[in-house]
Amino acid sequence: MTDSADPAQKIRRATPADTPACHGLLWEAATDLGNRRGTPLEGTAEDWWGSMEPVHRLMEREAAEWWVAEGSDGNLNGFARSFERGSIFELTELFVKPGDQSRGLGRALVERAFPAGRGDLRVIIASTDERALTLYYTADTMARFPIFTLAGEPHRSETAELDAIRVQADPADLAHMTAVEEAVLGQGRSAAELEWLSGHREGYLYRRAERVVGFAFVGAEASGPVVALEPADLPAILIHVESRAHELGVEKLELEVPSVNTAAIEHLSQRGFRIDPWINLLMSNRPFGQFDRFIGFGPPIFL
Repeated sequence: MTDSADPAQKIRRATPADTPACHGLLWEAATDLGNRRGTPLEGTAEDWWGSMEPVHRLMEREAAEWWVAEGSDGNLNGFARSFERGSIFELTELFVKPGDQSRGLGRALVERAFPAGRGDLRVIIASTDERALTLYYTADTMARFPIFTLAGEPHRSETAELDAIRVQADPADLAHMTAVEEAVLGQGRSAAELEWLSGHREGYLYRRAERVVGFAFVGAEASGPVVALEPADLPAILIHVESRAHELGVEKLELEVPSVNTAAIEHLSQRGFRIDPWINLLMSNRPFGQFDRFIGFGPPIFL
């Protein structure tokens, strides 16, 4: 297939061999946006590869659609990818090389990775790039609320309010997590995604009197999701997440918190966490979920 807006671009389905080039495109496009917004990113693509490679490998395995744009020189100039979890169809990435933006390439990629009419619930975690936002509105989504990255130095604290139970990729434990997320968002993650999380981050179930009230994943490189059945339980869960991050040697803990999650924002702010200047938006074709008790996957690529 060829993008009619730019015949020099060949658009094809991606393969795992494209992953390193897609990572480079992600970094280049995100860095360009950060510089234009006055919020430059730290490090280089190579610096981020170590922590991002496992995420890329998860996404290449779980992708519902994954397309790349290849120039006449054989280099990739853009890519788009999506996840499908039951009723949720989510555009996880759209990145186009800065010099090739605003030429129709992004639209051509979205049409393939996030086709119109697919998915009962269509979701995007979007940057504030106005050009991409315009495109996402034409893809049957609209902005619902901001998602803040709250970042701070984690400290160790004690809480006896909840029992934190370390879990592995045990089917019974994963079923508890799925049930919690289904109650909060209406849809749980795939078993493969939960198994990946359990293998790359510490997973915890939180109980009160034998009743599961939430779960969290915390890691040395990144953390999330964190989900509670009731907002009032988030502070106790977050104290444990922060303590584990401290014990894992994390110097800067970053959590992806919806702006409607006042319980988490108030708690974290009181503990010295601050909102990062880089802000994302949750977009969807209709309202859904109880985001006042939800913290997303980090980095903020998908829910």
